[in-house]
Amino acid sequence: MFRRTLSASLVTAIGITGPVLADPILLRFSHVVAEDTPKGLGAHRFEELAEAYTNGAVDVRVYPNSTLYGDRNELEALQLGAVEMLAPSLAKFGPLGISEFELFDLPFLFVDIEAVHMLTEGPVGRALFDTLEPRGITGLAYWDNGFKIMSATRPLRVPDDFAGLPMRIQSSQVIAAQMEALGAVPRVMTLSETREALETGWVEGTENAPSNMLSQSIYEVQPYATLSNHGYLGYAVIVNSAFWNALPPDVRSNLVRALDEATDYANSIAAAKNAEAITLIAQTGTTELYELTPDERAAWVAALLPVHERMRQRLGDKLVDVARSTLGLPDLASP
Repeated sequence: MFRRTLSASLVTAIGITGPVLADPILLRFSHVVAEDTPKGLGAHRFEELAEAYTNGAVDVRVYPNSTLYGDRNELEALQLGAVEMLAPSLAKFGPLGISEFELFDLPFLFVDIEAVHMLTEGPVGRALFDTLEPRGITGLAYWDNGFKIMSATRPLRVPDDFAGLPMRIQSSQVIAAQMEALGAVPRVMTLSETREALETGWVEGTENAPSNMLSQSIYEVQPYATLSNHGYLGYAVIVNSAFWNALPPDVRSNLVRALDEATDYANSIAAAKNAEAITLIAQTGTTELYELTPDERAAWVAALLPVHERMRQRLGDKLVDVARSTLGLPDLASP
């Protein structure tokens, strides 16, 4: 990347007059997925816009695919100031003691992406970001990756098909409860470890957005996938609070502008990228894709509804009630 700085001695030597430009502010943006995914593409759009809108005052460097930090240590790195910006999945905040973000992991909570935005773009989304501040983290935006599908070494059509199946999950107690309700055995591991674990048989199935299944080549070792759309996968774009608050106000406002536009872009392409991934996976012939019948879907919903009640205490009764009310869903206590 071109750096708009010259040493004072070089300026004198070549006869340039005027002030020497300061070094640009370094902003390292680390994430764990491939570049050709909604998050990866959104990160690069932010990089381009941020550098343009700040006139080069900020040097954004994007590190995809866990090349800088991975699932297990990226949040700690952010808090320590070893990286300035992340976009972890919403399930990642549980180990920090902020379990409320696992609300988004509840199965069959959302009927479509517009329902998701009713929470992320409203009081619920803002209140969740407020919980990050005491940890030295500032939440800036929510990015979509859309809805997850299930994959495995055997067909998954009814809940009984999950019996005893070891399934890779993110570190989320809600997702663990989901798998247990289906009769599966949840095993927590990072995205970068998943394909090898599937190859060795340590796990036999997983859930993820189709774009991640394609970019991580998970489909190559999963002969069956069910287009269940049972859960939402989204990300929180976050920054180190000390870094963010120390920025000059004009620089910070231009970064907000860049991120707003990058957010619109990332969210606008998520559905298309996942649809494209499903088409490409189907074309390979390695994975049989199955769409649930209405009766089969109803059986999944019935099997997983108890997870909502079971997780009320972890997520907070008030949060669950506000979320369900916002989405127009009945109170869990109602018959």
